[in-house]
Amino acid sequence: MKKSTQAQLSTMMFLEFFIWGGWFVTLATFLGNNLNATGGETGMAYTTQSWGAIVAPFIIGLIADRFFNAEKILGVLHIAGAILMYQMSQTTEFNTFYPYVLGYMIAYMPTLALVNSVAFNQMTDPTKEFSFVRVWGTIGWIVAGLGISYLFHWDSAEGIKEGMLQNTFLMTAIASALLGIFSFTLPKTPTKAADGKKITISDILGLDALKLLKDRNFLIFFISSILICIPLAFYYQNANPFLAEIGVDNPTGKMTIGQASEVLFMLLLPFFFKKFGFKKTIIFGMLAWALRYVLFAYGNSGDLAFMLIAGIALHGICYDFFFVSGQIYTDSKAGDKIKSSAQGLIALATYGIGMMVGFKIAGIISDKYLISEGVHNWQDIWIFPAIFAIAILVLFALFFKEEKIEYKD
Repeated sequence: MKKSTQAQLSTMMFLEFFIWGGWFVTLATFLGNNLNATGGETGMAYTTQSWGAIVAPFIIGLIADRFFNAEKILGVLHIAGAILMYQMSQTTEFNTFYPYVLGYMIAYMPTLALVNSVAFNQMTDPTKEFSFVRVWGTIGWIVAGLGISYLFHWDSAEGIKEGMLQNTFLMTAIASALLGIFSFTLPKTPTKAADGKKITISDILGLDALKLLKDRNFLIFFISSILICIPLAFYYQNANPFLAEIGVDNPTGKMTIGQASEVLFMLLLPFFFKKFGFKKTIIFGMLAWALRYVLFAYGNSGDLAFMLIAGIALHGICYDFFFVSGQIYTDSKAGDKIKSSAQGLIALATYGIGMMVGFKIAGIISDKYLISEGVHNWQDIWIFPAIFAIAILVLFALFFKEEKIEYKD
């Protein structure tokens, strides 16, 4: 892969995840303070991510794999997203906000698979090359979080009181517009259907990617991907409120330690693939989820604050060793014709079904251990996803057979 191409793909990844990190982490705080949203309404807003992910495989299968180049669709979706994000910044009521955030997520979630497709299409050996491109996405998320907390102070007590979190949507709208325009300059990622074959309903809907589930290993991986998102949802939904509630300063900024860790382990991922193989790498990731929540359960903002920091820092292993490894594994299992559909299928499994169930369960558990208004029994809340992660680890270890990732020329 040429250096110029790598730079283009890295810029694409930086903006893609700067956009996500620029508003999603502080969404609950914005809704509660700017729009006076209830807990149920906040949960509705978060599950728009899942609805977007559920729709994504159909958008990918209908358009990206069949009719239009992936980079062009990426550009159109991000330009549409910029418009919707601006509208979100102007709302003053949740009932007005919700249709915009739902529309935005339906536009944004397919882009997660599209950026992977554009990147993989330029690589001869993704097991070695992908990590060095994808890491820039993590850096983009970090820059967004640090900017919100330490540069603009939008999530400070004063900033929240003054409604400054509204600016996160304006910042994201600008970044989305930039990526939309930039996408049209990316390397061409042509469709896989320009071979004269008749396109069937199965082709249009991307259902050909479902054939991968006939492979026992891929089926176990697919099921594990759905289930591990239940513990993941606990982190996305509860980590920021948890840190704020127990008195940790600048929680959004401190949570970027997790993304910094993600950069490190992203670069180490090729080594782990070579040294331990795919199965053990995935197992390390699931074990890290359980350990993280144990640290959250027993840490505090005082003398045991190091346990909280360590739990946040484990995000690199938690995310990279399972989700990025899974993206590479999926790409290796899919044929050239269904690469985009296969990535969309994994997005459906994780950010769609898994996260939707996870957000629902996280809300139920949080309400169950609500002691009084604004006060939770966090120890019991965090123990639940820790135990759940261990159960998934056992399931995967028992039924997934070691498999070497290979790419055919």
